[in-house]
Amino acid sequence: MTMLAALFVGTFCALLVGALAGILPRRMRWHRKQRPDRTRVWLQQAGVSLSPVQFVGGSVAAGLVAFVMLSALTGSAFVAAVPAVALALLPRAFFGRRRKERMRVVQAAWPDGLRDLLASISAGRSLTQAVNALAATGPPPLRDAFARFPELARVFGTAPALEIVKEELSDPTSDRILEVLILAHERGGGIVRTILEDLVAATTKDLKLLDELETEGLEMRLNARAVVVLPWFVLVALTIRPGAFRDFYRTGAGVATLLVAGVLSAIGVFMLDRLGRDPVEDRVLRSDRGV
Repeated sequence: MTMLAALFVGTFCALLVGALAGILPRRMRWHRKQRPDRTRVWLQQAGVSLSPVQFVGGSVAAGLVAFVMLSALTGSAFVAAVPAVALALLPRAFFGRRRKERMRVVQAAWPDGLRDLLASISAGRSLTQAVNALAATGPPPLRDAFARFPELARVFGTAPALEIVKEELSDPTSDRILEVLILAHERGGGIVRTILEDLVAATTKDLKLLDELETEGLEMRLNARAVVVLPWFVLVALTIRPGAFRDFYRTGAGVATLLVAGVLSAIGVFMLDRLGRDPVEDRVLRSDRGV
């Protein structure tokens, strides 16, 4: 019975911390083929040179070590469950933030990068030459993203090289821009300059809107997560030393209190996450080509 209760507490804690970290999937889909691929792309976007198995295994190991240590400190497996799950999900939350920042930096660099492409096209260069120049002298984030493009273009051609860069970036904004560049390359002629001018205006407008949405919702998300997380860490602090608090949470009433608190916290965080979630754009222009 005790192990079953601990399992339920751990499950609720995992959902709770996952929602706090903003990493719960929109729908609980666990397709065998899609899940590893999505995790691999996620790690690639975050700049993590680990396989999905290595990343998940390391996170689980960190959580187990934290669970054993906190159980010894607090004298209760139930009290230790929440911070242990939080520590297990901490790498995901950290690299999720890093991934978001890296993608945002690339997105923010696109208007300047498109202006560089437009200037190169206006100077009489072809689109391939313009992208090569972008890889050499463009904004630093795009310079890194297109570092392989000149070599790829020589081996596979311009359109396949842009497809490979698109899959390496795995970003909806970059998808739209690179798909338009592929179309412009295929159509050629004077349409290239017109397309680039339209892209500059549209991309600048989209990024400005994204910044406004994120700024407006940031304070609400921080407050909501702090309200739910802080009481659990206070509970750990109260039960580290022997006394009435530790003794109570070893009893059946204490375990029941933790179960109810875990359920209510998970429900509350789920509702806050649903109400405060920013719309996430799907990669509808994703290519089937392997990277």
